[in-house]
Amino acid sequence: MNMPEHDFIVVGAGTAGCVLAARLSEDERARVLLIEAGGARPLPAQSVPSLWPTLLQGPASWGEFTVKQAATETSTLLPRGRGLGGSSAINAMVFARGHRSGYDRWAGEGAKGWGFDDLLPYFKRSENAAGRDPALRGSGGPLTVGPAAPAHPVIEACLEAASETGYARAADISGGLEEGFGLADLNIVHGRRQSAADAYLTPVLDRPNLTVVTDALVQGLRIHGGRCRAVEYRTGGERVTADCAGEVVLAAGTIGTAQLLLLSGIGPAAHLADVGIRTVLDLPGVGAALHDHPIASVVFGAARPVLAPKSSNLGEAIGLVRSDPSLDAPDLQVLFVDAPTHLPSIKGPGNGYTLSVALMHPRSRGTVRLASAAPDAAPVLDPDFYADERDLAAVVAGVRLVREIGAAPALAPWRSDEALPGPDTGDDEAIRAYVRGTLASYCHPVGTCRMGEDHLSVVGSDLRVNGIEGLRVADASIFPSIPSANTVATVYAVAERAADLLRTRT
Repeated sequence: MNMPEHDFIVVGAGTAGCVLAARLSEDERARVLLIEAGGARPLPAQSVPSLWPTLLQGPASWGEFTVKQAATETSTLLPRGRGLGGSSAINAMVFARGHRSGYDRWAGEGAKGWGFDDLLPYFKRSENAAGRDPALRGSGGPLTVGPAAPAHPVIEACLEAASETGYARAADISGGLEEGFGLADLNIVHGRRQSAADAYLTPVLDRPNLTVVTDALVQGLRIHGGRCRAVEYRTGGERVTADCAGEVVLAAGTIGTAQLLLLSGIGPAAHLADVGIRTVLDLPGVGAALHDHPIASVVFGAARPVLAPKSSNLGEAIGLVRSDPSLDAPDLQVLFVDAPTHLPSIKGPGNGYTLSVALMHPRSRGTVRLASAAPDAAPVLDPDFYADERDLAAVVAGVRLVREIGAAPALAPWRSDEALPGPDTGDDEAIRAYVRGTLASYCHPVGTCRMGEDHLSVVGSDLRVNGIEGLRVADASIFPSIPSANTVATVYAVAERAADLLRTRT
């Protein structure tokens, strides 16, 4: 079956796709098609902030695991959202920009014109952050963001403990200019999650020039004469071809976008040959440079009940710090969690709280590859966590740092004992073994369709796929390197800017 021709086809109705569909359809002359593999109806648990951990392996997530990691001999869950809103509908709702130093690094990595000041208008456009510095924060945007009010008392105690340990209290830790600790902005409004679908897509679904197709698995892109001319997808057992007169935009995320390009014959020729796909364009950077924030946790048993309300995201405060004072920018994020979080395979306390530390600028790089030429086959995910020993060393330093915070006087009324890794884990080698053995992803993969100017770049600074006309990418896969924060706020900004680029296309 053939659909009527569209001016824009957006693949993926996740964070970026919802933004793009809403912004591009503001022009009533533009015919916009949004295609999503997941369903249209959210699960009841998706609106309840405290239930987000239950979503990571349910029907609203692809539920994929990495391959066994060479450095740890373990695999880890790498969830991504499936359905309207994508990962913004299953994540932990922290809305924070990374430190500006991370974005300013992008220009040196070939992403010209994508520094912090270049992105700032788009960060601001996405948000409604009441009562903040208007030079830095936005007002009137679709996303109403702000800190927990009130914060959980154990979280406030953690912040005071960080101050007692010598760290600064940030006025706006989500703004991108400060180091130190503070309450993070959250995508929670009136006690309920606000996803990209809630903020951007649902309010415009009645536009006659916007078509949203759900439960539709994209099979591939049609490339003719060096131009992307159509998208093929399957829904309800029927194969549909959607023709495009303008541009196709891939917004399927770091994993999904790379997977779709490979399925379409765009990627490293040797890998495509291995899985029996004809090479349309030998583009070696597709699926390369996968990286993510690894996270480790110090878990404390509590001396009193730690009861989180349904409106809590369980991680209301963050800190940006340096694993080594000689570094020129913060490289660790500390997350304070009002629950005892640990791998299901490890015994931990039923009542407690957690001080987690995540590496913000990992040097290790991995890949997304196809298991086969079948569009419904799960991709092969290998972030290669801790392949670079410097990554492991920084996380070990971070564990020592959060232990020091955990031992501060402000937490004495809450602290029972250090349950994990436990007081017997004292020297660096023991901590290294603990960090390796409890490897977990912070669920912020980026980089598989990297923006830049070298031979491994997949898109240029205009987000056009190198060597293919009429095809762009606008999601976290284009990040040259990972920001020093949870990535969703940056994805919103990238999508807002992508919409401007598409609306002024030549």
